[in-house]
Amino acid sequence: MKLKDKVAIVTGAASGMGKQIAVLYAKEGAKVVVSDLNLDGAHATVAEIQSNGGVALAIKTNVALEEDIQQLIDTTVRTYGTVDILVNNAGIMDNFEPAADIEDSNWERIFAINTTSVMRSTRKVIPIFIEKQQGVIINVASAGGLYGARAGAAYTASKHAVVGFTKNTGFMYAEKGIRCNAIAPGGVETNIGSSMTKINQFGASRQQLGMAINPRTGKPEEIAKVALFLASDDSSFVNGTVITADAGWSAY
Repeated sequence: MKLKDKVAIVTGAASGMGKQIAVLYAKEGAKVVVSDLNLDGAHATVAEIQSNGGVALAIKTNVALEEDIQQLIDTTVRTYGTVDILVNNAGIMDNFEPAADIEDSNWERIFAINTTSVMRSTRKVIPIFIEKQQGVIINVASAGGLYGARAGAAYTASKHAVVGFTKNTGFMYAEKGIRCNAIAPGGVETNIGSSMTKINQFGASRQQLGMAINPRTGKPEEIAKVALFLASDDSSFVNGTVITADAGWSAY
């Protein structure tokens, strides 16, 4: 098992990519903390893990709140003694708004969940990792963090920021036994669309030019396999970079 005796935190793990990452990590021997605002969904993920003989714990977390991030990681350490792997997966979409139509409240909410939470959770685990001289951080970015025609301006900016933060963190702590990488999924079959409330028609029509060249949508399980690679020693020489998993979408 590639993650035997490791302790992993996965945010947004009640469904979609986060759930499949949590399930796969547990199958590979990790004790998994399933973090999500949807506690019922988190418990369902834990139940699936436990039914397969794995070890997991559900914690309700609003990643937009500093106190919830603190509680998540403190509870993990109290329960399992440490943290070895942090997967910052929780995220929401915008409504395809271009710059002229962005409202401050939406911008701030998207950045709080997609970007600031990544910084705060990373900031919290770094001292733990430095003390052990080892640790892995995996940030789920997006094809929208690499290109301009995959979402609205706020989401695009938030995920570009995650990419930059990932590269900086990987570089800064490379000599401390800490690795920080990101995954940039293409279109994946998840429920992230449920966070979209009122589609901006102009923005949607423009981003369709990018969407039109997408070869296919992916399965959450396919992203989970990339996350397993990045969490394991198989990727020991991979640091401060972004792995794109999009069926060749960005190759066009």
